[in-house]
Amino acid sequence: MNPSFQNKVVLITGATSGIGRTTALAFAAAGAKVVLSGRRQTEGEAVVAEIKAAGGTAAFLRTDVTDEAQVAALIAFTVSTYGRLDVAFNNAGTEGELSPVTAASVENYRQTFDINVLGTLLALKHEIPAMLKNGGGSIINVSSIAGLIGLAGASVYVGSKHAVLGITKSVALEVAKQGIRVNAVSPAAIDTGMLDRFTGNNPDTKAAFGGMHPIGRYGQPREIADAVLFLASDQASFITGQSLTVDGGFTAQ
Repeated sequence: MNPSFQNKVVLITGATSGIGRTTALAFAAAGAKVVLSGRRQTEGEAVVAEIKAAGGTAAFLRTDVTDEAQVAALIAFTVSTYGRLDVAFNNAGTEGELSPVTAASVENYRQTFDINVLGTLLALKHEIPAMLKNGGGSIINVSSIAGLIGLAGASVYVGSKHAVLGITKSVALEVAKQGIRVNAVSPAAIDTGMLDRFTGNNPDTKAAFGGMHPIGRYGQPREIADAVLFLASDQASFITGQSLTVDGGFTAQ
């Protein structure tokens, strides 16, 4: 267990699979009380059961992060269940529909930006007051290397992730003197369902995509979870307004 997280309360959005699920398990193993959210009830409850079976503490509330009333209810649920909020990992996101800009649709723009950008803004809006009640906390938003560079055929997704980094920096400045640190984690290709969708579930394409990373492979969800736990921990007490890029060297090229 990590002393940084003993009796701490951690909220994770988009926690039913992939990076969110793995990070929830990691925080619980480190001694935190974890609240998970997502849109898939069955999968969310399964993660809670897995945490409890390992001796941890967790609860799930089905939440659509684009609905402010549901986000407010999620924060209220967290505080009423465990008494406080110390750490939030705003991980809910979507890649949307990938296409050249000439084929981009208004519907895809709205859905992608609503989940990735509005969802992050709403989470921050309601998490910060809850954290201020117990003297501060740490918030980590999920961005991507797509928030740092361009990717042909993914302009809408790239735009949304650039927005997340801008929001992260701005909000970090707003609350820096109030005991709340706000950072982002920016992964490259990670072995999740999103990677499968990006590569069309084609093993050859997936292998080739992994080879584009100088380290020679795509990442694993636990490698992102480790970065999130670091940013949330006391070891990162002087870090705010930053993006921790976990990309196997991709953006060094």
